Amino acid sequence: MTNLFPVVQPEAVQTGTALPLCREVKWDYDRNGPVFRNGEPETVEGAEAVRVWAWLALHTTRFRHEIYSRAYGTELENLIGQPYTEALKQSEAQRYVREALEINPYISAVEDVGVDFDDGRLSISCTVRTIYGEVRL
Repeated sequence: MTNLFPVVQPEAVQTGTALPLCREVKWDYDRNGPVFRNGEPETVEGAEAVRVWAWLALHTTRFRHEIYSRAYGTELENLIGQPYTEALKQSEAQRYVREALEINPYISAVEDVGVDFDDGRLSISCTVRTIYGEVRL
């Protein structure tokens, strides 16, 4: 029997190129700014660098800043003022978090996404599986 809608899976292309070591500027999450030592920004590598990237991506509104690609950031701001049910807001926020983080080639999965809307404040927690190991946000 012929299937009217066949499932076609393209073959994965193996480039043979490994990702370079991920590096980011060390971030002070409490102060919301980069960490400097002797006037120079400190850097972090590996899992902590991916954590910094993820934290910054979740705190950047997608499409707002021309300096970032259109794939960078999150659309969580779209939930403000919408007459959605609590369940729909939770679901959409979780989807926005996954979409924002899964574009990073160093991230293999985003799991256990927790979203809490409390008195006009959005809190997000999740487990991010990276090529270096697991990090919590």
